[in-house]
Amino acid sequence: MKVRRLLPWVSAVVAIVMLSVAAVAAFAASSAPGKKGATTTRVAVVSDIGGLNDKGFNQLSNVGLQRAIRELKIQGRMYVTNSANDRTPNLRTAAQSGAGLVLPIGVLFAFGPLDAVAPSFSNVKFAGIDVSWPDLQSKPTNVRGVQFKEQEAGYLVGYIAGLVVKDQRGPDIISAVGANPVPAIVRFIAGYKAGAKRANKRVKVLVNYAQDPTFADQAKCKETTLDQIDRGTKVAFMVAGGCGLGGLTAAKEKRIWGIGVDADQYFLGKHILTSATKRVDTAVFDMIKKFKSNPAGFRGGFNTTYSVKNNGVGFGRLSTRLSKAKRAEYTRKANVIKKLIAQGKIKPPAK
Repeated sequence: MKVRRLLPWVSAVVAIVMLSVAAVAAFAASSAPGKKGATTTRVAVVSDIGGLNDKGFNQLSNVGLQRAIRELKIQGRMYVTNSANDRTPNLRTAAQSGAGLVLPIGVLFAFGPLDAVAPSFSNVKFAGIDVSWPDLQSKPTNVRGVQFKEQEAGYLVGYIAGLVVKDQRGPDIISAVGANPVPAIVRFIAGYKAGAKRANKRVKVLVNYAQDPTFADQAKCKETTLDQIDRGTKVAFMVAGGCGLGGLTAAKEKRIWGIGVDADQYFLGKHILTSATKRVDTAVFDMIKKFKSNPAGFRGGFNTTYSVKNNGVGFGRLSTRLSKAKRAEYTRKANVIKKLIAQGKIKPPAK
């Protein structure tokens, strides 16, 4: 009788153990290479502040992740960073999640979060978008930096802006608004100024920073842009993430040209002259693809760099508010400059 009373309890325990074993096996199958029909790679992306609807930097990182999920059949998760205090906890949670590759998005992960997390997870690989590996104090060998030559994209849109104001009536004044003077933004603006001067020696370039640590305060960028418009700018380049959307709104309201950044922001309206494109989506996809093809061989300790030459940066389509003839002329001239940059015959300044 005692044995019979124990049988249901024993059966329940056995069932629970079998379910646990099945769950472990399923997770192993999702991570094990060579399993037909199984997800072979687990990846986590940690956004920076500014939100996934910033129509640029963070949104592009998610585009790259979603493309990898579709095309590479990986298992991916996005961790959204809402404040500066979220960076390190989100990065640590992502590293603990079982992901083999973690991609933090944004230069500020290089100043504290990666040093705090990466050395404790030697079995996890990290690829930091906008992170320069030499900037990391702990020099973790499981981290790869992913950099862009933003100065090349800035040079191209500056060149186009210089041509436009040269052909229009009024003062030859253009401008740039940065959220903060972080390295990527400084490079964009340095290239912009140099490109404009190549197209138009008379051009004056106004540069101001909105001092927005969130990269999302549209009011700050709008105010900064309105001040530049009062000083005579005819073209305003926004290098400020979601904050820059406020500046582009000011450009639309005051009927001047705006220049977008990171994504091709032509969809915001005909007031967008062009955009300085930075293929964050391509970089995220590429890093995931490289990791999936050879997880053990995915090395850290150096930077991968995207440039005009490998189609990592460039310029977007030109506004249809321009005449067809002018669009063709400016595009043709900018493509000549693009080719010279790719050949190393023009080297845009980085600061």
